[in-house]
Amino acid sequence: MPVSIDVAVRAQAELGEDPTWDHSSATLLWVDVLASEVHRYAPARDDDAVLVVPQHVGAAKPRSRGGLVLNLRDGVALVEPDGAKTWLVYWARDGVRGNDAAVDPAGRLWAGTSRYDQADGGGWLARVEPNGDAKVVLDRVAVSNGLGWSPDGSLMYYVDSAQGRVDVLDYDRDSGQAVNRRPLCEVDRGVPDGLCVDADGCVWVALWGGGAVRRYTPAGELDLEVELPVDQPTACCFGGEDFTDLYVTTARTGLSEAALAERPLSGSVLVLPGVGSGMPSTAFAG
Repeated sequence: MPVSIDVAVRAQAELGEDPTWDHSSATLLWVDVLASEVHRYAPARDDDAVLVVPQHVGAAKPRSRGGLVLNLRDGVALVEPDGAKTWLVYWARDGVRGNDAAVDPAGRLWAGTSRYDQADGGGWLARVEPNGDAKVVLDRVAVSNGLGWSPDGSLMYYVDSAQGRVDVLDYDRDSGQAVNRRPLCEVDRGVPDGLCVDADGCVWVALWGGGAVRRYTPAGELDLEVELPVDQPTACCFGGEDFTDLYVTTARTGLSEAALAERPLSGSVLVLPGVGSGMPSTAFAG
């Protein structure tokens, strides 16, 4: 099907990541990991407000009581509506930083980390309860990235980018247990990065180094591939009034001057209007 691609935020983010549509304010949250910036883009005003935080930030999510929860380099922090910041979970470790995160259907935060200096993985994926109790669900993770849940909440999708595939786990909303990890699909173009799940249960994946986003069916079959005007798309989410617009964050880091000249939108936030039908995200209950 024909897909149009627009620029939502023309930016030069070193590592734009983790877009999240905050439907309570009709704004898009996204981060520039390496610049330690949390952005809030309001399409209605074409305004992109920036909050600078003290550490690299892998993800920012809305909280049900207002404010934000951040997956920072050294742990998970809360930002109050008045701007005050406190640690919820502190787990600093040399060579490890917080990366992608997502809120499950029950309002828990799933926070991943990345460790690029160990081929066998030295990071983890943890489930963080609203009260701050945290449990490592997956260890020996190299680059924890995409997370999402099926429309009925029975499945959780997960990407450790170093594995080159999208995995699926059985998920129980009441207990927060995610078990029986198995491959959904192997990715043969670029590296799978962030993902989101649409209302049909299809999984959309940004392909770092592949210059595209793909949609896979719940059976793991490639259903759609959209070429993008950047080499390093990082993550995607549905937003807009009817959740039909796919927002895609991108990165400039590691690209040569020549590559940036050829791909000047690298680091911007792109939007694919009307490309699918998404679902509202859940706010963190803490």
